[in-house]
Amino acid sequence: MKLLRYGPRGAEKPGILISDGTVRDLSDLVDDISGETLGDAILEKLRTADVTSLPVVDGDPRIGPCVSNVGKFICIGLNYADHAAESGMELPAEPVIFFKATSAIVGPNDTVEIPRGSVKTDWEVELGVVIGKETKYISEEEALDHVAGYCVINDLSERDFQLHRSGQWVKGKSADTFGPIGPWLVTRDEVPDPQNLPMYLEVNGHRYQNGSTKTMHFGVATVISHLSQFMSLQPGDVISTGTPPGVGMGQDPQIYLQPGDKMELSIEGLGVQRQDVVAG
Repeated sequence: MKLLRYGPRGAEKPGILISDGTVRDLSDLVDDISGETLGDAILEKLRTADVTSLPVVDGDPRIGPCVSNVGKFICIGLNYADHAAESGMELPAEPVIFFKATSAIVGPNDTVEIPRGSVKTDWEVELGVVIGKETKYISEEEALDHVAGYCVINDLSERDFQLHRSGQWVKGKSADTFGPIGPWLVTRDEVPDPQNLPMYLEVNGHRYQNGSTKTMHFGVATVISHLSQFMSLQPGDVISTGTPPGVGMGQDPQIYLQPGDKMELSIEGLGVQRQDVVAG
């Protein structure tokens, strides 16, 4: 299933994209696409429902973040060997964990704002993993059974804030609009192998990132299992699993986002994001 949320910011409704290309409203079946509705039982209820009888969503409404009320927005750093190399950093022995403020989350096509004082706002296409049930001390073999679904994330970063303003990376990762998520939450039954998904990101029509999840240093199951040794993961938590090479910081000379730029990014089977960049 391709679950989504549509409508004005703060008033999104649950929806589903079905095979005929229409979006159907799920409000009669669930209140929202959130941790409370991402368990296996409710997903199975949606999977077996006659969604073709549900109301068609007309027009071209705004698409919101594909999951609401995110409790934790967890990111994995330096998780692609070639991205670590372009960043001038060594591959870690264990997954590098940092957090992104949930207030950074926006819809997949919402405007991205360059924060005040920024000189190095950068892009990162990443595979997002949305947890479907409580996960604690889980093995790698069982980890993927705890996933509700997958999505596209643009893990936007202000490199000067991230690397030169002291403390953890969170300063460069958490500006408002730095976490576009969606357009869809694609349930795990439609993604049999999360380690074989081509992905790309373009700025102004130029393809800077062109990679695949197959080159992850730590795969999705390893990441989930590792995280669960240090904290419980709750339904609706989002994990952003790292980015392939091609970020602005890795260009020679370096290139960063400017007002007026347009981004497009996608992961195979998970949809496309398109964002305009403005001054914050």
